[in-house]
Amino acid sequence: MARSWMVSRRVVRILRVLFVCLAVLLFLLAVVPLIIPIPPLENTVPPQELTGADSRFFDWNGIQVHYQMAGQGDMAIILLHGFATSTFTWREVVAPLAKMARVIAYDRPAFGLTERPLKWEGQNPYGSDAQVELLLALMDFHAIEKAVLVGNSSGGALALLAAIRHPERVQALVLVDPAIYLGQSGGFLPGWLQPVLKTPQLQRIGPLLVRSIQNWSYDFGRKAWHDPSRITDEIWQGYRLPLMAENWDRGLWEFSIANIPLHLENMLDQVKAPTLVITGDDDRIVPKEDSVRASKAIPGAQLVIISESGHVPHEEQPEAFLHAVNSFIENLSP
Repeated sequence: MARSWMVSRRVVRILRVLFVCLAVLLFLLAVVPLIIPIPPLENTVPPQELTGADSRFFDWNGIQVHYQMAGQGDMAIILLHGFATSTFTWREVVAPLAKMARVIAYDRPAFGLTERPLKWEGQNPYGSDAQVELLLALMDFHAIEKAVLVGNSSGGALALLAAIRHPERVQALVLVDPAIYLGQSGGFLPGWLQPVLKTPQLQRIGPLLVRSIQNWSYDFGRKAWHDPSRITDEIWQGYRLPLMAENWDRGLWEFSIANIPLHLENMLDQVKAPTLVITGDDDRIVPKEDSVRASKAIPGAQLVIISESGHVPHEEQPEAFLHAVNSFIENLSP
């Protein structure tokens, strides 16, 4: 009996210690993020100071949106980049596409050289709803009634969302390794994380956490290519240029917490626009099987698999990409 009593007391003491440790841990998790110093970003400048000769801006709800435009004609092609990229991703295909249409590539809020707002009234400019509204505003700004939307990765998800919500504005879709089955159209974060990300603690240190992209972006970029040895120093500089824009960390954080799962995989049968799905045969970010699956779920969709290519076939195999897109567009009904 005495032995049993001693064991019970020992268990109680252990539980008390565990409880105290847990309480201390929770206290630290709650308080430390609110008091930890957040060093300012260094060596950043306003995005307008990073632009090139072909850069343009238009005002959308007080936000300066960066875009590039080439070509002319009745047909309009709008290029939508993916997560953590920019208009730079389309550098190999803009000029060739401009021979057949007016081509516009733009940087979505949080990316490229578009301004990163820190405060706003009304709709969150980083959310999916606002992303669609920005696309329509850009079309209205250039008096474009209908456009061919070409979207890579999460840009493909955005193009799909626009086509489902506003079919009257979309002439056709070209979905390049589209991020449809990854849970959301944003930065590949699961939806269950959203409440955690919006706590005061994470809101404060979140921008500091996303600065790690400066370290993992190199591995992510290499993973996006079938043959990463072809990524030159010039290409790396183009990828990293937006990391010199002021508030890029805050913008990327706001984008990450604003986007919620869209469940586009359940809406693919609603797509009315002619659709071409393009995938690299060695995509290690959005598996080729996902693109094949999407092409079967979208009514009448065509599928092109580009060999010796990863997640960005328009960069890695531009000739094969352009051949697929040109053939598709030439067969569109006027």
